Amino acid sequence: MPTSDHITHLKSLVQQEKEEDQRQYLEGLKSYSIPERRAKGICWHPLDIQETGYGLGDYPYIIVERTKGQGFPHRFNAGKTVSLFSSSAESEGEDLHGTVHFVDKDRMRVNFYVHELPDWLDLGKLGLNLHFDERSYREMERALDKLEKAKNDRLEELFDTITGKQKARFVPLSHRLEIPALNASQNKAVNQCLEAEDIAVVHGPPGTGKTTTLVETIKQLSKREKQILVCAPSNTATDLLTEKLADEGLNVIRIGNPAKVDEELISHTLEGQLANSPANKEVKKLKKQATEYRRMAGQYKRKFGKEEREQRRLLYREARAVAQQAIDLEDQFIDGALNNAQVVTATLVGSVSRYLVDREFQTVVIDESAQALEPATWIPITKANKVILAGDPFQLPPTVKNPKAQKDGLEITLMERIIKQQRQDDCTTLLDTQYRMNKDIMGYSNQVFYDNQLKADASVQDILLDDSQTALEFIDTAGCGFEEVEGQEAKSLSNPEEANILFKHFELLKPFCNGHSVGIISPYKAQVIGLKELFKEENVDVNTVDSFQGQERDVIYISMVRSNEDCIIGFLSDYRRMNVAMTRAKKKLVIIGDSATLGSHSFYADFLAYCEEKNAYRSAWEFMA
Repeated sequence: MPTSDHITHLKSLVQQEKEEDQRQYLEGLKSYSIPERRAKGICWHPLDIQETGYGLGDYPYIIVERTKGQGFPHRFNAGKTVSLFSSSAESEGEDLHGTVHFVDKDRMRVNFYVHELPDWLDLGKLGLNLHFDERSYREMERALDKLEKAKNDRLEELFDTITGKQKARFVPLSHRLEIPALNASQNKAVNQCLEAEDIAVVHGPPGTGKTTTLVETIKQLSKREKQILVCAPSNTATDLLTEKLADEGLNVIRIGNPAKVDEELISHTLEGQLANSPANKEVKKLKKQATEYRRMAGQYKRKFGKEEREQRRLLYREARAVAQQAIDLEDQFIDGALNNAQVVTATLVGSVSRYLVDREFQTVVIDESAQALEPATWIPITKANKVILAGDPFQLPPTVKNPKAQKDGLEITLMERIIKQQRQDDCTTLLDTQYRMNKDIMGYSNQVFYDNQLKADASVQDILLDDSQTALEFIDTAGCGFEEVEGQEAKSLSNPEEANILFKHFELLKPFCNGHSVGIISPYKAQVIGLKELFKEENVDVNTVDSFQGQERDVIYISMVRSNEDCIIGFLSDYRRMNVAMTRAKKKLVIIGDSATLGSHSFYADFLAYCEEKNAYRSAWEFMA
């Protein structure tokens, strides 16, 4: 596909995804009552306001606590866009959009980008809806527009190189680095990233030390370049890199909303740096003065005479003028802090924050790039001269809501395109030694996804929970009559009898688990809910595959759920998701499922054969006495 056609195609896919995302949001908002929205985890109502104030940039925030549905699951988390509303008739259907700063159990802080909070805040009956966020789509569209207009410049060269139109260039180092703490493939990756003129790719399968390699690469780059931009698709991945880089002594500035701001990370955010600066005293003084003017203006809320309106207008104008002085002081400090930073970290969308809008970088490093939509990956690339991508295209793909857009290629990431173009030898280094799991746990994924190129380090290759235990078990429920059923969650399934077998197996294994971490994974939310109830008295983590991405446990159970006469396995056919689940375990992996249903698909048929080869096959009948 010619490059211009490729960009046009991406634009069409982004538009399709945006429309579907918006449709789902509006359908949910309009179709459900407040109690139904609350039950689905997309609404908190009613709320008590715990605190209001003004944060960075003199923008207001509120901290709220929900008074109904406390402790219930929800979909709110840091960085999500929300709309604040009042169900009072007097509010006339107004709402206010903001961004979640943090969620702590039943409390939430929301930042708003307006000068003053609305009067209807005093009416009570407040609630928060999860809101459709156009920003990510807007920034993807802008990035694609830049690509389309790029002619005879560095961005066009990068585009042509990344998409295979021209060959990636490398300039050999005069002295190749051999870092003692890294293995041969990790050292090769670091050197290749330093030698790259255009693009380098670090392919890091589970447990191979991708983050360690990336941090060392950034350290070495920081000795050669004034400043590096480091991005990831999620707040969690961005925060992890921020912490690791700061631990290495680099001066790191984190832009955006950290998913979890602890004491160590706060000092690396702009807010934290400002709070500890000499300028903060004057900024606070000005903000306090602006707040007082707003308070005085607020006294005229219920008085609407001409003189009162004029006085209120003047007070608000004075508040804005004083607030602007505070903003100017903040901006002056922020410019200085950013100029001094060796590394700037942000999410893909956060890379075009107002603080970075005019900044360009020699190198952008993008971690977890195999979980990012291609148009989103281009957002930070438009700010750089060189690109380093890291990730694993054989783990979780990016989420695509529109089936047609997914089918037409929106799920294919930039990293995946590079590897599929058979240019991996040119610019891709595979990290080939894993330090997480027993070789038998690693074996099947290695065979299917990594062409048997991985090896287990000597420190883990024979690691076991106990000498009496094996590393791998498949417990077959075929013939037991354990049929899947519709679960409590819409469009989800459960298998209660399979869950019971899992629990019985765990009771037998429990004496060997003292001091060891245990995780239970199921691809189906309804099964997760049932398992959480079953294991509520046990010290185990139960969750979906996506929630375990990037994590590890000594013992992992996987409940497959699907069991039906038609051998339908649904999204179990997304084998990359199974690769993630299977590679979370360090010492023991136990998979429970129906071989009659699963075995009709080649991926699982081959896995069953692998289990037979490893003497890891058992029948559920053994646990039914």
